[in-house]
Amino acid sequence: MYINFWYPIIRSEDLGAGKPEKSMVLGLNFVAFRDSQGKAHVLSDTCTHRGASLGGAWELGDKPRIIDDCIVCPYHGWEFGPDGECRNIPSIGYGKKVPPRAKVDAYPVQEKYGIVFAFLGDLPERDRPPLLNVEEYDTEGWRANSILVLDVDYYYERSIENGLDPAHNEFVHPTHGLKAVNRDTYHVREYDVLDHPQGWGMWFVHRFNAPGLTDPTWKSVDTSSRAPGELFAGSGTHGPNMMVTEINVGSGNRFRQYFFEQPVDQRRTRIFFLNMRNFMLGAEHDGPIHARNKVIAKQDIEILVDVYPPRTPTSNIREVLTPSDKAVVSYREWLAKFDERGWRIDWDEFSQRNGKDTGFAIPGPARRISGNWVLEPVPLLKNRSSR
Repeated sequence: MYINFWYPIIRSEDLGAGKPEKSMVLGLNFVAFRDSQGKAHVLSDTCTHRGASLGGAWELGDKPRIIDDCIVCPYHGWEFGPDGECRNIPSIGYGKKVPPRAKVDAYPVQEKYGIVFAFLGDLPERDRPPLLNVEEYDTEGWRANSILVLDVDYYYERSIENGLDPAHNEFVHPTHGLKAVNRDTYHVREYDVLDHPQGWGMWFVHRFNAPGLTDPTWKSVDTSSRAPGELFAGSGTHGPNMMVTEINVGSGNRFRQYFFEQPVDQRRTRIFFLNMRNFMLGAEHDGPIHARNKVIAKQDIEILVDVYPPRTPTSNIREVLTPSDKAVVSYREWLAKFDERGWRIDWDEFSQRNGKDTGFAIPGPARRISGNWVLEPVPLLKNRSSR
């Protein structure tokens, strides 16, 4: 898991006015809320007074949770602004000067594609890896399904690698048109791996057999322009936790699918799935496409929940990899580049100390310009092999 990347926090539609929402990412809790102008903000969830959850329940009638654009701690009423600075401490009097350590980490936010994203790290704006750009969004001739959220019980790296794997389709997804393989002729064709056009990741396109898209969802799709029994698809990564796939089903009909993954912890992942398409543009197709995507996701989930070990290996020699795994190897090489920057969380040390006598936080940008913080920054590793 890495700091200094953009992570999905919550769907826009799930973050209403006046009510904070908690979310766990990278093993830590965060709280999201909207100010009086509707702008979303994300803070570390731990009040630096006595450790209460800023987004925790408050069963005291109809008392407001957001006052003057500040989130109110439910334990003692401390008020934290969008910048993480405490504005009021009731016990010493409203409007009185607060201690300089009365602050929590605040994170840059972008709200795009129906998702609230937060940059969980301390890099200044000029040095931050960008959020993956969905070029087709709000573009004429393309339609977006509403965000589909999938909660899965496996590690996010295993999830990303599954999406980069051209060899599992015929075995895991028989509904794609292949219910069995021809044992005499089957193999995965060679393919090339390139740098992703938006940087910070990789991309490949693969031609594979698909003799007939038999699912009724696609009965109106014109596939006449593709060779019989062939379909082109590509996948790529952006950062450690974002993936895009493209499926060309013929005659220029394409899906562009974006997976923004929220690593909850080492055994849980929340996937924010955005499906774009340039055909079947009517709203009546949204439901069937969502249903089909859920079926496909379920097929993957049934395999991945039992993958062992749950975390990806520290070295490729701990698995028997083949040429079809070229994209997976490339993804791991990109992770190693992030390791070299010192952005990987030392999960073993974190697990040993977190929640015992130590409280951690992902350091926000303000830590680069001020000191005197209460929560300890998460421990980081210097390289991948040392975890």
